[in-house]
Amino acid sequence: TEVRVQTAALAYIRTFQLLGKTARLDVVQGWRDARWTGKLDGVDTAVNRKGLADTRLRVSMNLVGAPPLSGKEYAAYRAATKTETILGVALNVDLPTGHYKKDKLLNIGSNRFTFSPQLGAVHTRGNWTIEGTAAVDFYTDNNSFFHGNKLEQDPFFNVQVHAIRDFSPGFWASASLGYGNGSQSTVNGEEKDDRKEFVAWALSVGYPVTKRLSIKAAYISTRRQRESGLESDTLTVGFSTFW
Repeated sequence: TEVRVQTAALAYIRTFQLLGKTARLDVVQGWRDARWTGKLDGVDTAVNRKGLADTRLRVSMNLVGAPPLSGKEYAAYRAATKTETILGVALNVDLPTGHYKKDKLLNIGSNRFTFSPQLGAVHTRGNWTIEGTAAVDFYTDNNSFFHGNKLEQDPFFNVQVHAIRDFSPGFWASASLGYGNGSQSTVNGEEKDDRKEFVAWALSVGYPVTKRLSIKAAYISTRRQRESGLESDTLTVGFSTFW
């Protein structure tokens, strides 16, 4: 089976101070055009779905490093700080707001909540930054899965490492590696042989178009390590602005 997905998304990001630490809120809403192609009972079959993706909320806070500063204070701190280590935590929540039809097996929305606590560390020395993140995805049950069946799913564990090089203010490039394992599903109490295990890598670049507008492009590739699972190649382009 092959899946082609085109995604457009809007994101709102707000930084603020929480308990004397730097915190951030992200709200992302995507829209997807997905097409699945493959064989069903030996017959070539294609399915299209279009609509809103699940809304994603993310709250993060630095526990160590990157004090809550703004304006000239922040600019002065960044200019004076050549070596820094930051430790932070975050929580992603995917809401079941995406387009979903309970009589269809393939959908854009998931019709369930996903909670993803994360722990991350960032070490910067000069123009180089190394980032590491560990996360676990917990899924609530989908009680309207394909004609009223009940879908349960085990947690999914993943780790990521990123190496980032700054070339000039706002212009950077990065290389990333990731590994994930878990997410075996159970339908109506029957365990499925679909545990996921994958290795991923990515190349990204960011460039400032103006003082307040920047563009980011990334190529992401995932390869499964078991018979079941999705292999994907993804190209993303995004614009961001701040005020």
